[in-house]
Amino acid sequence: MAQAYPPIRSPYEGDNSLPGKGGIEETFDTTLFAGLRLWPGAEMWVSPEFDQGFGLGNTHGVAGFLSGESYRKGSSYPYARVNRYFIRQIINLGGDTQKVDADIYQFAGSQTANRFVLTAGRFAITDIFDTNKYANNPKNDFLNWSLINTGTFDYAADAWGYTYGAAAEWYQGNWTLRGGLFDLSQTPTGGAFNAPGYGLDPTFSQYQLVGEIEERHELLGQPGKLKVTGFLSEGRVDHFQDALNLSAATGLDASDALAAVRHFTSRPGMSVNLEQQLSDGVGLFARAGWADGSVEPWDFTDIDRTLSGGVSLSGSLWGRPDDTAGIAGVLNGISSVHAAYFNAGGLGILIGDGQLPHPSLEQIFEAYYSYALTPSTKLGLDYQLIANPGYNPDRGPANVFAARIHWQF
Repeated sequence: MAQAYPPIRSPYEGDNSLPGKGGIEETFDTTLFAGLRLWPGAEMWVSPEFDQGFGLGNTHGVAGFLSGESYRKGSSYPYARVNRYFIRQIINLGGDTQKVDADIYQFAGSQTANRFVLTAGRFAITDIFDTNKYANNPKNDFLNWSLINTGTFDYAADAWGYTYGAAAEWYQGNWTLRGGLFDLSQTPTGGAFNAPGYGLDPTFSQYQLVGEIEERHELLGQPGKLKVTGFLSEGRVDHFQDALNLSAATGLDASDALAAVRHFTSRPGMSVNLEQQLSDGVGLFARAGWADGSVEPWDFTDIDRTLSGGVSLSGSLWGRPDDTAGIAGVLNGISSVHAAYFNAGGLGILIGDGQLPHPSLEQIFEAYYSYALTPSTKLGLDYQLIANPGYNPDRGPANVFAARIHWQF
């Protein structure tokens, strides 16, 4: 994938600013999905991956970042990682028998409507939680981080988006209940000392609890889902006001003050996630989220409030059933004390302009078209308009263009 934007208005810049001169970057990845049936209902999956490339601004400058294909740690040369290796056990509990087609991380077979699913190992929390049929896959649909997942969902992850843990799912009738326990990063990935935050806590003494309830329904004969997701992170983080107080008293840089006074505390958040088919070929999605804005975010991005929504269109409407198009918008915000921290020169996970004199909502519009060259090969074009990147009206707006190609077999 290649992504670029022309020069933007940029009267000053900090360490985590979106560069005013514009930029162009590319990313590339190759992933192998290998599975093994272990015993009835049990599967093991391993995914070795080769990655290369950088996000725009070295994956900094916008809280709702511009590409879900970019990680916080980039590389000029391809490197190999095994990002996922996990075991899944399915226990059938009765109800209608459902056919299961072969897919990524899924063998062909059957399962009952009522079932219990246990997943344990290394994977992305968003493989299971906060999923959405219309906005969840940057390889084929939207690219923006705060569209493919809820912007406030500060899910535990290393710099590549993965962690260790276990999740349980109970499907019963029109409902599903999910819960999980996961390893947080060794330190929060914002502030002055981001390097240690690239790795997970080896002791698992800092952790995150995630819960979700899903309701499946029909509205005017069309299927839909509503999910409510909550998380609670427990580990060494700081309250922004404590950092501001220490900075004012000692003259320490705000980021150094934040790192200096971290202590064991909690950061909660919750979100609502809707997907609704409106007709054959037309789907609607919406998300809204809140996270405790008095405490520094841990692993995802610098968003305390978010509202997003959009429409997905199948190419079957114009005679190309393998094509997809979508349009969406996002509003991201932060708390007043979070903004004061940035105005004092603080750095976050992705943003920090050195000052933020009059913060405003970060506003994002995205549109894409995915064109099927063949059933297995898709060419995508994407456009994003970012107003107030990093909540800063002094910067931007940025017009961001992308082209991507995805081959799957």
